[in-house]
Amino acid sequence: MERVFPELLTRLHAIKIGSADGVGIDFEPFDEFYSKEETSEWIKAWTGNLSLDGNEYLIFGQDGSGGYAAFWCVRDSKDLLEQPIVFFGSEGKTVVVAQNFEDYVWLFANGIGPFETVAYPDLEPRQNQEFLRFAKEFAPKNAFSAIEIIKRAKSKFPNFEQTIAQLCHRFQAQPDKCLHHLKLPKSFALKTTAT
Repeated sequence: MERVFPELLTRLHAIKIGSADGVGIDFEPFDEFYSKEETSEWIKAWTGNLSLDGNEYLIFGQDGSGGYAAFWCVRDSKDLLEQPIVFFGSEGKTVVVAQNFEDYVWLFANGIGPFETVAYPDLEPRQNQEFLRFAKEFAPKNAFSAIEIIKRAKSKFPNFEQTIAQLCHRFQAQPDKCLHHLKLPKSFALKTTAT
């Protein structure tokens, strides 16, 4: 899979995240993917499994605590935007947040991002008008609720969490705690984009 940052993802990331009352989406978008080296270092630290290279993940953003959102490149001969989008939480939680980019933009239109799908999956939707306009323009056929998008993703990729648990070499007895006893390298200080 090519590591070219999609134009539509750049356009999505150009939309301001947050709201005037301080309630918004906890997401810091990147303007490029993590490098292969950074991704390899991260997946080894996150899972404790030094045999992994993380080539199937293209990390494109994070929440405020350092959880990562990424394309999970598992669909053969599919365009990057057709790949599922997954989230690796800083506390060890994992989830497929959307089965593709078109569903993903509707999460934002419904006022939630990758972190919220893990932390607040039943969050009352707070539609974001800018994201809603973007979603209607670029993914008009995917106008589902956030709950439905998450359900569709889990139905399409039901084994994601189990797959990651099996990769957590050091903590297979407690797969949701893969990260708890690991210290990420200093190169994994929170990335931020210029505003």
